[in-house]
Amino acid sequence: MWHFFVLGTSDSGKVAGDVNHLWPGNGTLDDPYIISWNANDALNARNYGAGRKVIIIAISGMSTLSVAFASSAYSGDLSAICHYFGVSEEAATLGLSLYVLGFAIGPLLWAPLSEAFGRRIMFLTTFSLFAIFNVAAAVSANFASLIVFRALAGVFGGAPLTNSGGVVADLYDAETRGLAAVFYSCATFLGPVLGPIAGGFLGETQGWRWIEGLLAIYSGVMLILGIVAVPETFSIVLLRRRAAMLSMQTGKFYVTSDDHRNPPGSLVERVQEATSRPLRLLSKEPTVIVLALYMSFIYGTTYLLLAALPIVFQKVRGWSPGIGSLVFISIAIGMFFATAFMVFINHHYARKFRASQTGQLPPEARLLSAQVGAVFIPIGLFLFAWTNSPSLPWAVCMVGIAMFGFGNICVSLALVNYLVDSYVAYSASALAAATLMRSLCGAVFPLFTTYMYEGLGIHWASSVPGFLSLACLPAAFLLCKYGPQIRQRSKFAITMSVGK
Repeated sequence: MWHFFVLGTSDSGKVAGDVNHLWPGNGTLDDPYIISWNANDALNARNYGAGRKVIIIAISGMSTLSVAFASSAYSGDLSAICHYFGVSEEAATLGLSLYVLGFAIGPLLWAPLSEAFGRRIMFLTTFSLFAIFNVAAAVSANFASLIVFRALAGVFGGAPLTNSGGVVADLYDAETRGLAAVFYSCATFLGPVLGPIAGGFLGETQGWRWIEGLLAIYSGVMLILGIVAVPETFSIVLLRRRAAMLSMQTGKFYVTSDDHRNPPGSLVERVQEATSRPLRLLSKEPTVIVLALYMSFIYGTTYLLLAALPIVFQKVRGWSPGIGSLVFISIAIGMFFATAFMVFINHHYARKFRASQTGQLPPEARLLSAQVGAVFIPIGLFLFAWTNSPSLPWAVCMVGIAMFGFGNICVSLALVNYLVDSYVAYSASALAAATLMRSLCGAVFPLFTTYMYEGLGIHWASSVPGFLSLACLPAAFLLCKYGPQIRQRSKFAITMSVGK
C-alpha cells in the first residue's frame, strides 16, 4: 500500500530493479554501486507509452485548471456574497485576492519539496487539503471563515501550478515537451477566464454556495483520478528509492549517480536546500527575474480584467452577472487561436531540433511565439480601452480582449518552455519562483482596479496595462539576443541544462 501511495504502483520489483546488474563500484560504503537508468527501463517516466503520458498530462493539466478555475469562479457573483454577509465589494474581493496570494506562498514549499521527495506524494497531500478547504468554504457560516478557507485553499492548491510543469519535464525531452507544455500552460491561464462564466450563471441561479460546491466536486474528482492514474515521475527521486531498496535487499551500498556527485545530506538539510531554492533563483538568476516580472504583468492583467470587465459591461452597460460573464469567452477564443498557433510553432521547433547537429537547441529557440504575442498584447489592450464606451458596439472591444488572450498564451507558453529548458531538473523551483511573482500581482491588481476605474474612467484606466505592456514588449526580443550571454554568467543555469 505504501508503494502504491508514494509511487503510484504496487510493483516493488520494478523499483528494486535487477540486483544482478553490473553497476559501477564495489557495493561498499566507501565505493558504493552507482546506479542509473537501464535502457528502456519501465520505471523511467521518459519510457512510458504515449497513451499513458497523455493520461498523466491530461490529469495534471485538468488539476491545474481546477485550481485556476477556482480562483475566478468565486468572483462570478460577488454581489450575492456582499448581500449575504453584509460586506462591501472591496471586502468581498479579498476572497479572490487572498486565494491568489496563496499561489505565491504554497509553491515555494510544494515545488522544491516535490524535487526532494517526489511529485506524487506532494500532489496527493496538498490536493487533498485543497479539496477539503473547498468543502469548508462552501459551508462557511460567516464571512471571516469563508475568507480564511479560500486563502488556505489557495495555499494548498498551488502545487499543480508548478509541479505539473515539472511532470512535463519528467515525461518528455526537449524536442517533444513543448506540445505537452501547451496543455499545462493553457490550463493555468484558461482557468481564470472560464471561472467567471460558470460562476456567473451558477451564482445567479443557485447561489454562491453552489459555486464553492462545484469547486469542491471538481477538485475531489481530480484527486481521485490522481490517486488512481498518476504515478511518481521524477527521475532523481525514483532512482533514489531504487537505490534504497537495492541496499535493503542485498545488504550492500547503492547510490544514484546524482547523489554520488552531490551527496544529499540529512533530511533537515535537504528540506532547507529545497525550500530555499526558489527564492535563490528569484534573487540570483537574471533569467528567472526577467521572465518572472514579464509573466507577473500578464497574469496580473488577467486578474485586473476579472474586476474590470464587470465594471465595463455590468455597471456601465447594465448587463446581468450571467450575461456579463460571457465577455470572458472572447479571451478564451483568443487563447484557443493561440493554442492552435503554438501547435504550429512546436512542429517548427521539432523540425529544427531534428535538424540540429548537436541534438539540442538553445532555450532561445522557444521565444518566437513570445515575440509575436508581445505585439498582440498592447494592441489588444488599447483597442479594448478606447472602444469600450456604451456608444460603440460591444463586439468591437471584444476583439481587443481576444487579442490580449492570444498574446497572453503565446508569451506565457514560450516563457514557461524557456524556464523548463534552462532549469530542467529543477524546473518546478524555477516555475515556483515565477509563480511567486505573478501570484503577488494577480492578488494585488484586482484590489485597486475598482478605485482606478472610478478615478480615471473606463478609457484611461483600461489604458494603464496597455502602457505597461509597451514597456515589456522588448523583453522577448532582448532575451533572444542576449539570453545565451546571461545564462553563461550563471553556473546554476548551465549546470541544470546539462543532459537535456
